[in-house]
Amino acid sequence: MDGHVNLLDGQTLDYVKQVGGVRVAERYVKEMDEALYLSARAGSPYARMSQEERRDSWAMQPTWWVPPARNTLDRATSALPRLLHKRMDELGIDLTILYQGFTQSHRQDDELRQVGCRAFNMWQIDRYREFSDRIIPSASIPMHTPEEAVAELEFAVKELGYKVVNIAGYVKRPIPKFQRERPAFGDSTFRLDFFGLDSAYDYDPVWAKCVELKVAATTHSVSLGLASRRSISNYMYNHIGHFAFAAEGLCKALFMGGVTRRFPTLKFGFMESGVGWACNLYADIVGHWEKRNGEEIQNTNPANLDIDLMMELIDRYRDEKLNGTPEDLRSALTGERQVTPEVLDDFAACRIEKAEDIRDLFVPSFYFGCEADDPMNVWAFSSKVNPFGARLQPLFSSDIGHWDVPDMKEVVAEAYEPVEKGLITEEDFRDFMFTNPVSLHAGMNPDFFKGTAVETEVARGL
Repeated sequence: MDGHVNLLDGQTLDYVKQVGGVRVAERYVKEMDEALYLSARAGSPYARMSQEERRDSWAMQPTWWVPPARNTLDRATSALPRLLHKRMDELGIDLTILYQGFTQSHRQDDELRQVGCRAFNMWQIDRYREFSDRIIPSASIPMHTPEEAVAELEFAVKELGYKVVNIAGYVKRPIPKFQRERPAFGDSTFRLDFFGLDSAYDYDPVWAKCVELKVAATTHSVSLGLASRRSISNYMYNHIGHFAFAAEGLCKALFMGGVTRRFPTLKFGFMESGVGWACNLYADIVGHWEKRNGEEIQNTNPANLDIDLMMELIDRYRDEKLNGTPEDLRSALTGERQVTPEVLDDFAACRIEKAEDIRDLFVPSFYFGCEADDPMNVWAFSSKVNPFGARLQPLFSSDIGHWDVPDMKEVVAEAYEPVEKGLITEEDFRDFMFTNPVSLHAGMNPDFFKGTAVETEVARGL
């Protein structure tokens, strides 16, 4: 799962021209050149800035030195499909699903986003078609509106034959008040729409289309430049945890918005995000529901406060540092009753009747891509720690092609180290490497692995 390709410049431009015409292609190239967040290479706007200018505009330190360099064979492997296909046995990987083109679906320009995704998907399927027995690409799906998401899902799966889709994990939305009153600051004042909760649109048609097309809704979104990840000088500061941040926002919104309740057969995959955050989120949801569900919330309802008893206790135990007359204190306590939300149960969309329902709404629906060297992978299998004996569903994310895999031949062995250390069992490792990926994709489409190198083994497992 989750390998990467380091693209050579300009490979998709002919397809952009084919989809959008020469004018759109020119805009496409110009935007790529001007995007501060994409590259720190020589000639980019960030590279041309002085430190004072970077601080003045708070230009985030972008990604730099991502592909392998000293290991030239791996660098070539990450760029050439034929070489990757040839080396699969050497790497110890039977089948890889490639995630790339992350920026296409996050473009803010409507035309460039839709043309970019369409062109990228056409180029990619052409490039990997002859290697489909061992390499499966993922289609880039924009999510700014349900209509454009459904349209690209239909085209990618039905017309191009994709079996894996990579949905944008969020959309940047303008805040109406700022856009109306401070239009000059529109680009820098936005909120993140994670589709499942407080969204600008109803995204149920997108989830329904995924079910209809028999594709899991997987995502591999970045959050560089968001929240605290805006250092102007330190890429590692910006990078650490940024995949998890994007995944956690979407996962939590899907759950709290009741999506897993309404679409119990749809499977979601969060690539390269790790699973430690998911274990924590799952446990947090259980703990919060137990204290703030529709019934327990009445424990904090100000209307249930016995003001006469409260005043009696204040009168009996007050000290000189408690200011205010009894009338003032009584008025303040009565005033607490004024704030009442429209819906008292924040978990209403989930329709949870007992705490164990949380396990059944969370665990089967979500899968988590984990890099081989992440020590938190073992947490997913810790049924003694996770509430209700849950075992979350982590997936091996090789991340071949990126800087954190200096040697592609070692990544599978690195994933096996927790077994050697006695932290997980052989069965856990098989789930990590095989069973969970099969469940994610064959659970949506039983024919997913037909024609691949693992077809027989998958059929035996199913």
